[in-house]
Amino acid sequence: MQLITNHLHGVPASKTLIQLPIDRRKLAKRRFRATAVDGAEFGFDLPHPLKHGTAFHETEDSVYLIEQEPEPVLKIPFSEGETGALYGWMVGNMHFPASFEKGYVIAEDDPAVRQLLERANVDFEEATQVFQPAVVASGHHHH
Repeated sequence: MQLITNHLHGVPASKTLIQLPIDRRKLAKRRFRATAVDGAEFGFDLPHPLKHGTAFHETEDSVYLIEQEPEPVLKIPFSEGETGALYGWMVGNMHFPASFEKGYVIAEDDPAVRQLLERANVDFEEATQVFQPAVVASGHHHH
């Protein structure tokens, strides 16, 4: 097993790319173990979590990349920025992560999020995609 302590900077175009599939929750950790599609095993002890598409290990002829697994999400359409901000706040206020794409708030497909949207008569679409929620820099606490 190869121990990985940081990511690579730049990927040579001539090398074969080998994916390491991993789910979002495991990828959010700094310490974990995972196996690439070619069977190579890696242990990770990182200063910060890696992201989808990050190269983390290089051999003579290959480069290993993080491939975050797609997951069920809810795409919440909006046409105005204020509405998008409101939908993002609604999801975040329930302590669920969200991300933003052009015209959509993206939330994980959870029964509580569905219920919130249905009660508020907010339209949403089901999808499966790589979900990369916004990272909050400061903590949020209720007193």
